[in-house]
Amino acid sequence: MTNDLRERVRGEVIEPDDDRFDGARKLYNGMIDKRPRAIVRCTSVADVMDAVNYGRGLGLPIAVRGGGHNGAGFASCDDGLVIDLSPMKGIRVEPDARTAWVEPGCTQGDVDHVTHAFGLALPAGIVSTTGVAGLTLGGGHGYLTRQHGLTIDNLLEADIVLADGRYVTASENEHADLFWALRGGGGNFGVVTGFRYRLHPVTTVYGGPIFYDISDAREVMRWYREFLPKAPGRFSPFLGLKKVPSVDAFPRELWGRQICALVCCFNGPADEAEQVMGPLRADLPDPLLDGCATMRYPDLQRMFDPLLPSGLQWYWKGDIVRELPDEAVDLHLEHAAKAPSELSLMHLYPIDGAVHSVGAQETAWQFRDATWSMVIAGIDPDPALAGDLTSWARNYWEAVHPYTVGGAYVNFMMDEGQDRIRATYGDNHARLVEVKRTYDPTNLFHVNQNIQT
Repeated sequence: MTNDLRERVRGEVIEPDDDRFDGARKLYNGMIDKRPRAIVRCTSVADVMDAVNYGRGLGLPIAVRGGGHNGAGFASCDDGLVIDLSPMKGIRVEPDARTAWVEPGCTQGDVDHVTHAFGLALPAGIVSTTGVAGLTLGGGHGYLTRQHGLTIDNLLEADIVLADGRYVTASENEHADLFWALRGGGGNFGVVTGFRYRLHPVTTVYGGPIFYDISDAREVMRWYREFLPKAPGRFSPFLGLKKVPSVDAFPRELWGRQICALVCCFNGPADEAEQVMGPLRADLPDPLLDGCATMRYPDLQRMFDPLLPSGLQWYWKGDIVRELPDEAVDLHLEHAAKAPSELSLMHLYPIDGAVHSVGAQETAWQFRDATWSMVIAGIDPDPALAGDLTSWARNYWEAVHPYTVGGAYVNFMMDEGQDRIRATYGDNHARLVEVKRTYDPTNLFHVNQNIQT
């Protein structure tokens, strides 16, 4: 059946009888196991067009894989076609214009490596193994968000193969409705084969983790909610409730200890960072560990990569948070204390600052007056813990959900149904439905956080 596809494309076509199949179908989330009918590793836009036409012609489910980091497992499908973009890793920087053109197989680390050579960076992510395509289409937040906005706020245009096989460029001037939808609407509208981004001057940063004993967590969280709105955009501390991993990067006497963490990034020199962080040093208890130092931005981005290799068991739940009242703080501490594994965590990522300078209807991402993007993630290498990880994350999320705005960052969602998707897009959902009807009227691209018409 796939002989026709093999004749069309230059990339590899991998089927279940191929020795490479089990390796090729593995997902970042080891809790999810899917068996596609075929995987086509595209090497060009032409391969993508042929793969889309082939899958549509046979009525196959189509999943699109970039970096493959999707927690819900949408980078694959059962008995369908996986369009694997991982071989497409081209990056071209235009230093004078401070822009970069990036292919969809790139990870955040790939982008950082190239842009750093020019003293530039793209606001995106906190883990270098994250695929830049999925991160972008979901909105994209990271260490530089408070200063330079979401990743989608720095997207200038996107090349995309549509459901009917056409190749178009979407920007403010061409297919503007599609460009609006791509900025936060996920993979609903086609296969993006290239992104053009605005870059920003970033070389070295001052940052790293600061760990506080869990007995100090209530004080740290209350201080954090008051300090963040006053902090300059160049400073972005995210907060975590977690345990210290039992790895040599951390002092052995701290292994497995429950902590409250502030993971910091200041885009500037250490002396300026220390002035901004003065209240942190003065007002909070002495930390168990202070790992802040001057480092290259890509080094901060990949600092935690070794803790989160591909293939771990993951179950995560997300929500957008505007305020953090004392009642919510107490619930966080109660449920974080029940974490079923050393890697399980809760993070609050700041999405204030520059994010607020964009209107709620200017992009599909609507949360332009929120403060944090929250993720609760049950994580462990042992498949036997999958049930415990899932139960803990769900119970924790149910407890704190009433203190959130009701929707989530789509990249922090499992397959949670249409009510959650509508809550996530809010007043923008109806417009997304219209764009979906225009560009994918048969819902060919439905292996995603699906906008249903």
